[in-house]
Amino acid sequence: MAKVEEIQNFGKDQLESIAASASSMQSGVQAIATAYGDYAKKSFEDTKSFVEKISGVKSPDKVIEAQTEFARSSYETFVAEAQKIAGLYTDLAKQAYKPYEGLIAKFTPAAR
Repeated sequence: MAKVEEIQNFGKDQLESIAASASSMQSGVQAIATAYGDYAKKSFEDTKSFVEKISGVKSPDKVIEAQTEFARSSYETFVAEAQKIAGLYTDLAKQAYKPYEGLIAKFTPAAR
């Protein structure tokens, strides 16, 4: 009879793991979507500011200077945001896997 109880407990553990994983994935995906939205908004505002800045410039040297500064700033922002979002994806993967660690440990033989 103990075998039936073990199977029931195993099934219960799996359902709890799935529920925990789904909950953590939801918050992780939401954080990623928010990060993408924030980056898009910042990029749009920076581009708008750049266009306003060069629209009033008369000399070609100042336009090139402004364009160079904008390109450098845009690249730095992109790299920083890409690293931030990559970290969020890493956290999401870790959170999604965490509930299954206990179940996997039950079936993985101990290293000797």
